[in-house]
Amino acid sequence: MPKMKTHRGTAKRFRVTGTGKIMRSKAYKSHILTKKSAKRKRNFRHETEIAPADVKVLKRNLGLR
Repeated sequence: MPKMKTHRGTAKRFRVTGTGKIMRSKAYKSHILTKKSAKRKRNFRHETEIAPADVKVLKRNLGLR
């Protein structure tokens, strides 16, 4: 059986923690920032865990089991 290849686009967008959670960065933080409050923009900096429905596909794309 050949080795599983990592999907490079997925690898650039997601990060796996030491405990095995998959983290993603938040959307809507790149442009049209003038109408967004400072609190909202500050909260975009934090990463968040992916939805449980997406775990199976993302683990396969990242070359995990």
